[in-house]
Amino acid sequence: MNASHPNISALDAPPRIRRLGEAAQNRIAAGEVVERPASAVKELVENALDAGATRVDIAIADGGKTLIRVADDGHGMSPEDLLLAVERHATSKLVDEDLVHIRSFGFRGEALPSIGAVARLTLTSRARGAEEAWQLKVDAGRVGRPAPAALSKGTVVEVRDLFHATPARLKFLRTDRAETMAVAEAIRRLSMSAPGVAFTLRDVSDGDGEGRPLYRAEAERGETETARLARLRRILGAGFAEDSVPLHAERDGILLEGFACLPAAARGSAQHQHLVVNGRPVKDRLLLGALKGGYGDLLPSGRHPAAALFLTCPEELVDVNVHPAKTEVRFRDPGMVRGLIVAAVRHAMAEAGHRATRSMGDAALGALGQGMEGPGAEGRVYASAAPGAQRGLSGFGGGWTPPPRPSQGALSAAYAAQAPMPAAWGQPGAEGAAWSPADIPAPAEGYAARPGFAEAPMGYSARIEAPDETAETLPLGAARAQLHETYIVAQTETGVVFIDQHAAHERLVYERLKTQLAENGVKTQALLIPEVVDMAEGDAELVLSAAEELAQAGLVVDAFGPGAVCVRETPAELGQVDAKAILRDVADELAAEGASSAVEARLHAVLSRMACHGSVRAGRRLNGPEMNALLREMEATPNSGVCNHGRPTYVKLSLAELEKLFARR
Repeated sequence: MNASHPNISALDAPPRIRRLGEAAQNRIAAGEVVERPASAVKELVENALDAGATRVDIAIADGGKTLIRVADDGHGMSPEDLLLAVERHATSKLVDEDLVHIRSFGFRGEALPSIGAVARLTLTSRARGAEEAWQLKVDAGRVGRPAPAALSKGTVVEVRDLFHATPARLKFLRTDRAETMAVAEAIRRLSMSAPGVAFTLRDVSDGDGEGRPLYRAEAERGETETARLARLRRILGAGFAEDSVPLHAERDGILLEGFACLPAAARGSAQHQHLVVNGRPVKDRLLLGALKGGYGDLLPSGRHPAAALFLTCPEELVDVNVHPAKTEVRFRDPGMVRGLIVAAVRHAMAEAGHRATRSMGDAALGALGQGMEGPGAEGRVYASAAPGAQRGLSGFGGGWTPPPRPSQGALSAAYAAQAPMPAAWGQPGAEGAAWSPADIPAPAEGYAARPGFAEAPMGYSARIEAPDETAETLPLGAARAQLHETYIVAQTETGVVFIDQHAAHERLVYERLKTQLAENGVKTQALLIPEVVDMAEGDAELVLSAAEELAQAGLVVDAFGPGAVCVRETPAELGQVDAKAILRDVADELAAEGASSAVEARLHAVLSRMACHGSVRAGRRLNGPEMNALLREMEATPNSGVCNHGRPTYVKLSLAELEKLFARR
């Protein structure tokens, strides 16, 4: 039997179990704790923070492969502590060996001996109040003796020739540039969790004086939220601050704080998502999934939200001892934590109202200006967050009070010409009564009478002759014109707004359908003559299998022979619709969502597809009251800054940006 084993011949005795030597143990531990230079930097900086440092200075050379130096002003160590620090599982961070109530970064006692097993490690430290400093050297696991040294305070840890004792590991490292970027990212994440500590990171590969600065952050003062906000501005940039809304939620002793970007400011990768649990930067799939789930249908495909989430909870509710590198955590009740994050993000996005970022960036503006310098941050104008979204934090949101939501009767009248249906079909009003064209207010003087969205007379002008000047004070301003029968141009006190009429109205219809669904179900209108739609048998079966869900969404269907579906009722909000086109899109959406998706997710996906069919199309001519009604409804509707597919519904430019385009400043 043993002959079949590749390492055991028939004549050999089976191998006996033996205890590995201390050097082998440390090298194996190093493979788990010190994966790359950034891992070593992270461990050393965490030790500095646990030592009460208020300033941490890091220097690296060749991406950290040849040199890592971390200096801090913490409480330091005695000669006896230096010897214990390089022994495995020796730590000062566990009280009575309690593995539950952990309040420090490091606690496993593996970092220093692991680094010392694969590199040349030098520890120089002076205990607070001591008369002299001491130094200890470790070379590939061989520990020297403490010797007096020169150091005014704190600790300096120097790591040279990382992995020189295990050269095979060097082959798996990336380029110096990539390793340097990984170190910088580790420092940024740690500095985010400790805004009261000053950090500097320098590249001394050239050996030229102080080296090249890579990152610098002075200690932030003030309350926790104020200091955290200032540090986030430094790490993530002023753009993140302008394009984000604050989060604040609490449930069962777990507190969630932080900031999440608006949907239109989503990024192409997930690297801008930062999670901190009890002061510890982590990477947790549960939390990241909850963050994205909170956005729901607000994000376009392939885009990821930028966010910084700070979760604080009792130590007994989270296990931080599940990974050697301490980058993962486990919650006692993961479902509750996920629900907290999802609800907080949804609430914050809803409170942001119509607010969206400017989709035309500085680079695009520079290109439009034929090489002129693009506008700086001082020229940007962003719509402000709704009340409740600011929480008193300057820089995140403004301070406008949204106008009151128009009454249902006023909206029905304003949208009379927008609904793609003959007036004879009618549409429920506030009390469910149908309205007629006679209910539409008479057009203002100077407007030509227009038959809804029917072909306008040849004399139609896209420019509004008598604009509403008072509306310029509102966030989306007063409509001035319609361009290419697709885009609305509005003027505000500080700039100009371009609105995609179809994308905007699609979101409004979708939000109204969702509101109806949540309250009493979507209102339906029965077809005078039911419409029979021929479909592929697979699509027909898929639609009929979800007939009960579709009925909740306002689409009542039943079977009509093989491969045929009979549509009897459609959502009243959509007016006259193309039943065949809707069923085709609904079948595609049901197939994409899958049977395993939650009922609510499937219903919202269906509503989104149907809203697209019932919205103002590009190419439809609108008059002044219609355009202004659309703007006012956007200001009063949550999530109206993005369409159902996550694309922005409007672009806002300031006068400063326009002046730069024309070289006026």
